[in-house]
Amino acid sequence: MERSKGSGNFKNTFTLPYGRKSINFTLPEGIEGIVIDPNPSQVLSNLEEAIKDSLQRPINSPPFKEFVQAGQKVCIVVTDMTRACPDHLILPPLIEELKASGIKEEDVTILIGLGLHRPMTYQEKVKKLGRDIVERYEVMDHDPFDPQGIIDLGQHNGVPLTVSKVAYDADILIATGIVEPHQYVGYSGGFKTVSIGAGGEATINYTHSLKMIDDHRIRLGSIENNPFQEAMGIAARKAGLRFIINIVTNGDGELVAVRAGEPASTFSELVKIAKRIYEVPVYEEFDVVICGVGYPKDTNLYQASRVASYIFFAPKRVIKDDGIIVMLAPCDEGVGEGAGEKRFYELMTSERDAASLLNRIKKNGIDAGEQRAFIMARVLEACDVVVVGSNCPEAVKALHMIPVENIEETFGLINRRFGGRADRKSTRLNSSHIPLSRMPSSA
Repeated sequence: MERSKGSGNFKNTFTLPYGRKSINFTLPEGIEGIVIDPNPSQVLSNLEEAIKDSLQRPINSPPFKEFVQAGQKVCIVVTDMTRACPDHLILPPLIEELKASGIKEEDVTILIGLGLHRPMTYQEKVKKLGRDIVERYEVMDHDPFDPQGIIDLGQHNGVPLTVSKVAYDADILIATGIVEPHQYVGYSGGFKTVSIGAGGEATINYTHSLKMIDDHRIRLGSIENNPFQEAMGIAARKAGLRFIINIVTNGDGELVAVRAGEPASTFSELVKIAKRIYEVPVYEEFDVVICGVGYPKDTNLYQASRVASYIFFAPKRVIKDDGIIVMLAPCDEGVGEGAGEKRFYELMTSERDAASLLNRIKKNGIDAGEQRAFIMARVLEACDVVVVGSNCPEAVKALHMIPVENIEETFGLINRRFGGRADRKSTRLNSSHIPLSRMPSSA
């Protein structure tokens, strides 16, 4: 078959991520498939050396030895288990650099930026951070609901700026992170690990409110003039963030770039790299889009549903009206166990359909976590979302999506919907990342 200009390659056999594994399948006869992957990128051959080099030659920042002094208190805010940031690789050389500057073990606190996600178990911390780090250093789960542990930093354009007191009180505040497409801040990483991961409930609620996420400037891939991203930068700077170490991975989760240094400059350089990988042009609309989400995003429905909304809100239409978005996701934790995930479930199940849900949201507004219900209601108003192989089919159904056991059952559903209509038989296959997305507007 010929290649479809700018849209990928025609093929019939595919492999897509499913949890820590993958699913292989062949399209039935009569269904045409086009695969669209992130652009190829060179993988770092020596991760340890790349991380050390980034710390010793930071961007727009002196090395630690020039501004870190013995006796200072250091807080390192790290990502939680919902982010595929290899903190177990980053922390050892980072701490060695601090030690070389006179910082003792007892002066270092590792703060896990949970946002509204659930606390991590001991074993999850060991896996995420490394056993040596967990056993030798103070490791804390951030609690956005603890008024005694949150400090008020004022406001910026109406956005309340609140952050962990542990982070704020540190003499040196550092953050790790992964720079990848994000529906609201454009690209995650950078300031977000501190300002949302270690932010107070007031900040998280406001930035995820209907007023914010319904703003046309707040969209996937958009950094410039993004009020969400702007507020995150102000909050993190007021909290004292001076240094970050962030990474970029490719579509297979392999490390392709690591940079450290002054937050804004470091983040900006990594965004450029991430854009070259993940922003892929698409010139066609499809009846069906099948997506592999991949671990850790497919651990629960809250996180996994991002792939459906990223597809639906693409700047150029990707899915046709009345189309089907299919995502492969085991969802071992069901909808999710954090406060945000629980809010999402409760709101999604409060109404009988997407239209009723949108009316309720526009009348009552939303809190953090519930923004995912608003986004998914917009998706479900126009498309069906099918979840393949989930371990929580009843929850999938309760959230107005369609649970199926396997990919073969999905093809039966597709055939019943589009059978006999040759012009409506194209299927788009996609891996864990997709192109830029516009945000919905109520205007």
